[in-house]
Amino acid sequence: MKKIIFRADEEIIEKAKLVARDQGKTLNTAFREWLAEFAGRSGSAKKAERLMRRLGHVKAGHRFTRDEMNES
Repeated sequence: MKKIIFRADEEIIEKAKLVARDQGKTLNTAFREWLAEFAGRSGSAKKAERLMRRLGHVKAGHRFTRDEMNES
């Protein structure tokens, strides 16, 4: 595992430690979880883009009549 150094306001670090402790974690563990989630977001965006391309044939913007909306 690679070590990295960040600088942050001491007050924020202390508050973050308290939040992590309340969650039964160390600040280091909480940060690693956040970093993994942050890194995975680009993958989620790519999945959404692929889905939108797959659904490209769907025509949005059609205004339904009241009868069409009430059909069962």
